[in-house]
Amino acid sequence: MKDKEKLDAQKEPQEEICEEEKAQEEEPLCEEQEKECEVSIEQLQEEIEKLKDENLREHADFENIKKRLEKEKYQAISYAHEGFARDLLPIVDALENALLSSSEDEENEVIKKYKEGIELTLEQFKKCFDKHDIKAVSCEGEFDPNVHEALMKVESETVKSGHIVQTLQKGYTIKERVLRPAMVSIAK
Repeated sequence: MKDKEKLDAQKEPQEEICEEEKAQEEEPLCEEQEKECEVSIEQLQEEIEKLKDENLREHADFENIKKRLEKEKYQAISYAHEGFARDLLPIVDALENALLSSSEDEENEVIKKYKEGIELTLEQFKKCFDKHDIKAVSCEGEFDPNVHEALMKVESETVKSGHIVQTLQKGYTIKERVLRPAMVSIAK
C-alpha cells in the first residue's frame, strides 16, 4: 500500500502544474505582447527574404565562376601549343625562302633533290598546321590592322590607297587568335 500512496503523492503535484499551464495558455495575450509578436514575425520574414536573396546571389556567382573556369580550361587546352607553333614559324619561313632561291639552278640534279626534300618538309608542316588549325593570313585586298602589320607605305599606281602592295613576311592565326601578324607594305 505504501507504493500506491507514493504514486498518488507524485501525481498530485504534476496535475497541479498541468492545470496551471493550461490556465496560462488560455489567458489572452495583452495588446503589447501581440504587437511585439507581430513585429518580431515581420522582422523574421524580412530576414528570411534577405537570406534567400543572398543565397540566390551566391549561387549565381558560383555558377558564373564555374562557367568562366570551364571556358578558361577549354582555351588553355586549345591554345596549349601556341608557343611551340610560334617557334616553328621562322623555320617554315626559312624553308620557303630556300625554295624561292633554288629556282635559279634547276638543271643541277642535286639541287633538284634538295628542292624536292624542302617541298616535302613544307608539306608536312602544312599538314601539321592544318591539324592544329593554324592558317596563313590572307594578304590580298585591304589592310586589316587586326592581322596585318604595316611596315611601310609606298606609292602605287596599280593598288588602291590602304590596300596591301607586298607581303614581306607571312602572318599566321591559330583558331581565332593571331599567332604572328603579316608584315606588309601598303599603298599611300
